[in-house]
Amino acid sequence: MRIGVVVHGPNIIDTGYALKIIDLLGEYGDVAARLGGTMGRTAVIDAGLENIIDIHKKLVPSDSLKIFHDDNVDVIFLLNYGKSYVTGQVFGYKVYNHYTEKISEDNIPLIQIERPGEMDGSIIPWNGPMDLAEDLSHKLKLDLVSPHEVYESHIKQDNVPDNHTHRIVHGVSPGENIMVNSVVIGKTNSDKLTLIAEDNFIVDIVGGTLKKHGVEKLGEVDLENAIIKTGLLRKSKVTPRILQRNKNDDFKVAFLDHAGEDVYKFKDCDVVITVGDDTTLISSDILYRFDIPIVGITDGDLDKVVEDGFKAKNSIIFEVESGFDDVCGQNIKNDLFADKQVISDFSSMSQVEEKIVGIIKNINCKYKINYIN
Repeated sequence: MRIGVVVHGPNIIDTGYALKIIDLLGEYGDVAARLGGTMGRTAVIDAGLENIIDIHKKLVPSDSLKIFHDDNVDVIFLLNYGKSYVTGQVFGYKVYNHYTEKISEDNIPLIQIERPGEMDGSIIPWNGPMDLAEDLSHKLKLDLVSPHEVYESHIKQDNVPDNHTHRIVHGVSPGENIMVNSVVIGKTNSDKLTLIAEDNFIVDIVGGTLKKHGVEKLGEVDLENAIIKTGLLRKSKVTPRILQRNKNDDFKVAFLDHAGEDVYKFKDCDVVITVGDDTTLISSDILYRFDIPIVGITDGDLDKVVEDGFKAKNSIIFEVESGFDDVCGQNIKNDLFADKQVISDFSSMSQVEEKIVGIIKNINCKYKINYIN
């Protein structure tokens, strides 16, 4: 039997269950595993599993499922470890429906393994035969939950007619960051959260407080299909694994102004300029694994989205006046990069720093510099 496994998120990897389940499934046939999503990549690297779980492509979970479907495997598994059983089961429902929209025939069994090791963990056979799901539910001591149960318990109430677009977010707790497509747009103040959009722009939050700057940075959004997360992106305390990389002949400098972009495509650069507190925190944490310093443009408006934010040695953080990080970033982009993302116009970090200082001074903006030694 040919088995495809899609691993989603860092928690299933950090807990050790991704590898345990991949090994278990190896008793049933030949297993191939790939990542679905972005944040799990650092967890795969830290665990040294990149030869077991394919992380080469940045793919949403439904696209990773489709690859296995197109390869005509015999069964596909979706491994996830949600913040709660509710968020995990709702996640699976949405991924399964996105996946079925992308395939011509839903003819390959898809089984989700959710929160293994937890009392509320479950196995959800989204389609097809039950035998394998039942066998694994006994071995893993997980409840078997039907797609109908997921829909009736968590999804049915989502269908609320209105002249605005609603998106109910399940399994939240008060005081958590609300991230839409990797941009923090607010904070929860309740255990019930609904995002409301009008003409593809988020205009209100029920059960939370909007962050105006975040909503402006997010801009137009397809709320129904947006990737929404609350709380920390990665909760586990980890020891980062630093990979060796080849030095470039040219000194390559990259520009990144949105945390939702694929940071990993800059893993061969010598320095990455990041704009915004959250973008700087997330990107520096990832780039630390490749020993790549950053030049961060921040204004102190930080929303904690990871437990620890690692930064490579020789990184430089510019903290500018409140609200000026995007202004400075736009000027850096226009003056240095134009329509490029990577340039080779400098030969050292000190030259990059000197140029950015000049750009910030021209804006007549106060700033201070923090050096990471």
